[in-house]
Amino acid sequence: MMRLTKYFTVSLAVFVLDQVTKYLITFKLTLYDVVPITSFFNIVSARNLGSAFSTFQSLGNPIFITITLIALVVIIVLMIKSDKREALSYSLLLGGAAGNLFDRIVRGSVVDFLDFHIGSYHWPAFNIADSALTIGIFYIILNQFVLVKRH
Repeated sequence: MMRLTKYFTVSLAVFVLDQVTKYLITFKLTLYDVVPITSFFNIVSARNLGSAFSTFQSLGNPIFITITLIALVVIIVLMIKSDKREALSYSLLLGGAAGNLFDRIVRGSVVDFLDFHIGSYHWPAFNIADSALTIGIFYIILNQFVLVKRH
């Protein structure tokens, strides 16, 4: 269990950073406010009722909360059973999933605020939790290619 402490600490750090940034957005900006930062990046105040890229909004929060709770249990089990490379990936998934779950339970939707764009073409707004989830998934996939190459 001692080896897992650092991975749970990573999860907690992701969760705290995610929640602090979301709090600042909700405290400082009104919904749909846009603050231009560079020619390709804005800070926005957006809410997501669905999953990735606002898909499946019609399923509703109770379904997403249930799925996320199940996913958290699976992630923790996988993290406990994994080697240290995979455990880091799972710790990012755990922190990211917990951050978005907290939003769904407390705020009723997920707060998104990072807005990258080229001209009028915008990537869907996202947050720190989404970034941690993406990096964790990418690292798991990359790890699988490394493992396949070794065998």
